[in-house]
Amino acid sequence: MTAKTLFGLEPILAEELIAIGATDVIVHNRAVSFKGTTETLYKGNYLCRTALRILVPIKTAEVSTQEELYKAISQINWEQYIDATDTIAIDSVAGETTGFTNSMFVSLKAKDAIVDQFRAKHGVRPSVDIEFPTLRINIHIFKSTCTISLDSSGKSLHKRGYRVDASKAPLNEVLAAGLVLLSGWDKKSNFFDPMCGSGTILIEAAMIAKNIPPGYYRKEFGFEKWKNFDKECWENILEESKKNIVETNTVILGNDNATSTIKIAKINLKEAGFRDAVKLVQEDMREMTPPEGGGTAIINPPYGERLDKDDILELYKSIGDTLKKKYEGYNVWIITSNSDAAKNIGLKTSRKIPIFNGPLECRFLKFEMYRGTKKFRHEEGSVEKMDS
Repeated sequence: MTAKTLFGLEPILAEELIAIGATDVIVHNRAVSFKGTTETLYKGNYLCRTALRILVPIKTAEVSTQEELYKAISQINWEQYIDATDTIAIDSVAGETTGFTNSMFVSLKAKDAIVDQFRAKHGVRPSVDIEFPTLRINIHIFKSTCTISLDSSGKSLHKRGYRVDASKAPLNEVLAAGLVLLSGWDKKSNFFDPMCGSGTILIEAAMIAKNIPPGYYRKEFGFEKWKNFDKECWENILEESKKNIVETNTVILGNDNATSTIKIAKINLKEAGFRDAVKLVQEDMREMTPPEGGGTAIINPPYGERLDKDDILELYKSIGDTLKKKYEGYNVWIITSNSDAAKNIGLKTSRKIPIFNGPLECRFLKFEMYRGTKKFRHEEGSVEKMDS
């Protein structure tokens, strides 16, 4: 099987897969391949916070022409997976290849091969349903190698099901969970997001603290419509996962200075059942004091797409000044794509993790705000080049 993820989260996803019993785990670019049972497949969808999709390959073929692609798809007995009255959706990725440069064309050709097979046998054919198909199929062509897979997830796994509304630039839920896991937060010490936006990082942190599965709020997964769906196995996983949810008194606090954004965050927290578990404050981040006792803070500041250069540089300088004054005892992580602005923070990083936020190449920067003399030593440093 292959679990898809975001660039930079592959090692975290590999750890998650090993934890649910996957074997032969291999890290790739934006993906992790593994072996496992039906139970592993179901658990991967329900429990892995950094997985976007889990694909089950059913055929690999060498193709370089339309005819070869059509033939490869036709050679699969699709009645193993669907009936003539079912629906399909096909997602295609045509990579570095001479024969195929249009992914939509690949999907259309594959659809023709599938429906022609049913029409020839039964006189009727499956129809296409992009939103809620009986079976979602994934086709990946790299150079001349075509891999045909069944998509066990259905909709992307980042669509958790708790987010009712979002701010202008909402953070992908898988990325938010990945940032919390990359931070090494112990789930017991304080957790603070001083620029929380619509609350995605806060909700993912609360789910991690309480051991609530990332699939907990979803209404369905693709594999539930499969012909070989094992209902008993699936119900056992749901029951076991429910028993593993824990209560916690961990302080999880969010802040934002925009009234409209705080309203959205409150709606999302209520939908996720965290209205009381996560506290929200509306204040300028520079005026806000984090909870006493230290902990972990994650900040996703503006990257500068909608701000003047001088304004964004000043914002990052003020973030650095605030960290020096108020964040003693905290491990502070900042994600940004703006390397020039990051230098203005004026603090030395202890880690720099390359990661993508959508199409933007970012760095996830760690600042250790030590107590005592080490704190002042770090104030004298600066952010090195983000590319190093």
